[in-house]
Amino acid sequence: MLGGIEAGGTKFVLAVGPSPDRIAARHTIPTRDPATTLAEAADWFAGRGAVKALGIGSFGPVELDRQSQRWGFITNTPKPGWADCNIVGYFDQALGVPVGFDTDVNAAALAEYAGAGGTGGGLAYLTIGTGIGGGLVLDGKPVHGIAHPEMGHIYPRRHPQDTDFAGVCPHHGDCLEGLASGPAIMARWGASLSELPADHPGHVMIADYIAQACHMLFASVAVGKIVIGGGVANTPGLIETVARRCRSLDAGYLPGGARHAVIRPRLGGDAGIRGAMMLAQVAARA
Repeated sequence: MLGGIEAGGTKFVLAVGPSPDRIAARHTIPTRDPATTLAEAADWFAGRGAVKALGIGSFGPVELDRQSQRWGFITNTPKPGWADCNIVGYFDQALGVPVGFDTDVNAAALAEYAGAGGTGGGLAYLTIGTGIGGGLVLDGKPVHGIAHPEMGHIYPRRHPQDTDFAGVCPHHGDCLEGLASGPAIMARWGASLSELPADHPGHVMIADYIAQACHMLFASVAVGKIVIGGGVANTPGLIETVARRCRSLDAGYLPGGARHAVIRPRLGGDAGIRGAMMLAQVAARA
């Protein structure tokens, strides 16, 4: 049996099963302080019997450099209490099994890539919710540089109707996350995007910011598919508006043409946890 953890800022999804597409049991717990949350997760796995390996897809930022003494840490996250949390070290000691580790969005991208049968041209996964993050898979492998990508912290061009909003990102103000995340939408209009009237200008504005991020990915790394998930992405019609705006931004220039596509998650809400279990598979073979 393999174990998986989708470690999110609001909840931890736990699962065990013989393979990523055969989950035998799952459980969800709220994300509280690290001591309480990690202990509850470890107890749940202990109650399921021995697992061969564990995979963790975590909110970040995280340390993915295996040469670093801090590999497996959640690092300078703004989530209270979680900065400098050695999440891999905790489960290594608690369960005594190999642990695979990556960002939650890279895990989701892995699962979506595999679910598509290995998408030609690669795949990116953007989550638009409490924060904005992105994962990238090329040739079946998640992309890392000296650290993991932080696609939510690019600076898009400001929408003409959005010149006065300062943005909510505590580090950058009006980066993509600061302008288009769930908290940014709530700060502007006092409601979620799905709660705004269908003709509210916020729909076009948020779609424009997300489309700019998609165009950046199509232009810079030439992925074939961009999957958009997260709570904001559940707004009716948003993905379709993003896709149209992205084509407009391209203006027929990119050589990939119609092969570039903005789509919904094929795996729905299962992408993150299935990706975490794929990380466990890799760790078990190492």
